[in-house]
Amino acid sequence: MLKHPASKYRPFPPVNLADRQWPNRTITQPPIWMSTDLRDGNQSLFEPMNAERKMRMFHMLCEIGFKEIEVAFPSASETDFNFVRGLIEGGHIPEDVTIEVLTQAREHLIRRTMESLKGARRAIVHVYNPISKPFRETVFRMSKAEVVDMAVSAVKLVRQLADQQPETQWVLEYSPETFTAAELDFSLEICDAVTEAWGATPDNKVILNLPTTVELATPNVYADQIEWMHRQLARRDSVILSLHTHNDRGTAVASAELGLMAGADRVEGCLFGNGERTGNVDIVTLAMNLYTQGIDPGLDFSDIDAVARTVEYCNQLPIHPRHPYVGDLVFTAFSGSHQDAIKKGFAVQQSDALWSVPYLPVDPKDVGRNYDSVIRVNSQSGKGGIAYLLETEYGIVMPRRLQVEFSGVVQKHADSHGGEISAAEIWQLFSATYLDTVAPVRYREHHLFEHGAAQGIRLNVDIGGISHLLTGEGNGPIDAAVHALQSAGIYVQVRSYEERSMGASGEAGDARACAFMEIADAEGSTGCYGVGMDANIVTASIKALVSGTNRIGVTLPKTGAIAWDGASAVA
Repeated sequence: MLKHPASKYRPFPPVNLADRQWPNRTITQPPIWMSTDLRDGNQSLFEPMNAERKMRMFHMLCEIGFKEIEVAFPSASETDFNFVRGLIEGGHIPEDVTIEVLTQAREHLIRRTMESLKGARRAIVHVYNPISKPFRETVFRMSKAEVVDMAVSAVKLVRQLADQQPETQWVLEYSPETFTAAELDFSLEICDAVTEAWGATPDNKVILNLPTTVELATPNVYADQIEWMHRQLARRDSVILSLHTHNDRGTAVASAELGLMAGADRVEGCLFGNGERTGNVDIVTLAMNLYTQGIDPGLDFSDIDAVARTVEYCNQLPIHPRHPYVGDLVFTAFSGSHQDAIKKGFAVQQSDALWSVPYLPVDPKDVGRNYDSVIRVNSQSGKGGIAYLLETEYGIVMPRRLQVEFSGVVQKHADSHGGEISAAEIWQLFSATYLDTVAPVRYREHHLFEHGAAQGIRLNVDIGGISHLLTGEGNGPIDAAVHALQSAGIYVQVRSYEERSMGASGEAGDARACAFMEIADAEGSTGCYGVGMDANIVTASIKALVSGTNRIGVTLPKTGAIAWDGASAVA
């Protein structure tokens, strides 16, 4: 029982739509996708992305396949304004990608917004104003007519300023903010006034974005609202009907799916739904839901781990380990009955047959995952506590994905030897797997040097038993070491990196730092962990790089290395 009675809240009234059609429809094609990771997602972060992270996110969104990307609220800050200018002036926008920017329906903000877009090939200007009764009467103290005039005046100003920049192809998007809390007939009135003011035609469509600014009802009510608007809008053939569902009730994905069934054409959201408050629609989940129904979503999530790691880096937010399709544990079963069913499903699954493995709605390989982490043994199976024992006995705090990887090593050992595994045996397995990898590359020593703004390294390693001196430069010691290995024809990618301090007890000796590095091969198709330990964190990091390089199975280079004669590497 909650502290206060639920009677303080009132149920949301249903929509009078007796002949609703959406319950009998199915989704047969993907919507137009619009990523707002750089705007809605960015403004919801503890620490908004800096320019480097925003640019990295932008390029990844383009690579995934987004054709519309909301990049900023340029009138809100110099950072956002300059980012838009940097995209345009730096030539970062692909020919088939349209950037979008957001502005309130206020004259000085609109003028600043339009200024940020000078020289763009094509741009969507997204204008919004709140329209619901609480905002009209409490926040703005405006009549319905004044709210309509605010929207129409803003649209006319955008039109006027757009005509002064004919080199850009302009698209208008209008959002009646708080749409789900407003009267439907008023939403229709203001949307029709906007399309008329813009002069919408089938060749010059207006995007009408109908958001669940705050989720107030069940998803079926939102679907009713969308279908009602879809059927009542004037100039419907000149409108792209868009959804922007928030997650206050935890049903943003369901609302978007039902909204598409109700007649919408387009969906706005973030990759993992990290918008304001409880977030907005999770596009990865929504797109993968379509995929599991046999619909190509038009977005490339075939290497979902690379997407997840980039988003975690850019947002500085973790992805939940049980996140649908993406979480580190989402393809992991601990239950004995689940394990048995999955094993039997794999045994009969044919590569050319429809996917039908129990408990797995999607083939892990389709998102770049493997089967190694699907079935794991936990404490209930008598072989748990691996991570706990390594941490308490040896001071090693493994990243979650390394726990998944190493548990497979322990599982294999337990299956072949039987019985319980002691902490000492686990440490020996860990050392043999990650720390004692001596072939084909063996670390000897390194020396760092500065080269302008770059970090340089001279790296002395044995390759195939022959000493070599390699030189590389990068934005830090790890990046420099990667480039040094590349100079010898050894190509790897660093997917993720973590470091931990550790004690000096146990078999780890005097090591005070432990580095964990997730390594992928040159194509990014195979990945594994490397681990390094040393009193110096840079040395531990380079050892981790070498460890991962050995474990991933690199091909020995034939040429390109400089023979090492035993002299000092210092110039």
